[in-house]
Amino acid sequence: MPASPRISVLLPVYNGAAFLAATIRSVLEQTEGDFELLILNDGSTDDSEAITLSFADSRIRYFHQENRGLIATLNRGIAAARGRYIARIDSDDICLPERFARQADWLDAHPDAAVAGCFVTFIDETGRETGTWPDDRRYVSEEEIKGVLPYRNVIAHPGIMAVSAVLREYGYDPRQQHMEDYDLWLRLLADGKRIGKVPETLLLYRVHQASVTAQHIKKVNLFFRQFHCKRRFLAGRLAKGKFSAFDARVVLGMMKDLLTGMGKWVKGKSIKDK
Repeated sequence: MPASPRISVLLPVYNGAAFLAATIRSVLEQTEGDFELLILNDGSTDDSEAITLSFADSRIRYFHQENRGLIATLNRGIAAARGRYIARIDSDDICLPERFARQADWLDAHPDAAVAGCFVTFIDETGRETGTWPDDRRYVSEEEIKGVLPYRNVIAHPGIMAVSAVLREYGYDPRQQHMEDYDLWLRLLADGKRIGKVPETLLLYRVHQASVTAQHIKKVNLFFRQFHCKRRFLAGRLAKGKFSAFDARVVLGMMKDLLTGMGKWVKGKSIKDK
């Protein structure tokens, strides 16, 4: 493996044994082979380590640590990455074979862009396709993405590839747990960075009972989470003496989140009281 591969792949793992082998295989079978795979074991207590070590591939770099959470794990991976680009994947998702080639070529062709997303298709525990995310396919161009992101996230985090130098500069904010990706997109766009999307399905995004996505959809009002994410984002901007037209749209989005979240909370409370 070259000292500076084209792509570094960040695969954080926490008790991901159920689907980890399939995820690793989907990375190793990419048509673009110039990559390193950083598997970051965040203190798993299941068989995640044994599964990882069962793969004999020189492109794998294995890291083990006591449990520190996703944000700290991703930031460690960013610091260790040696590639020009960094690709994300979670330990229960599947990369389609052309993913790395398509996204790296897109970034090569758009040297002013910081992040390339892609379309995703949802799958369940068995790998059965269960649908798609409408906003994922509705907002594709850099202009469309910048226009909608102050209001809601339309980028699937496990399906992104980004310029390594940009991720090292910005990193993930530890205060934005479970919204760390959305906060990063906002910070990038506020500083004039560009985010685009390869208009192809390149990732199978698994949603199941144990997944972080499924658990937080059930437990937390999405609009309240978005409101607080934007509030922290704006506080950081103001602390640096920055406020732009983009930030003003984030304020509008924050107010919309608050009103919508309150409406859903009141509706849910009234149903429980019946």
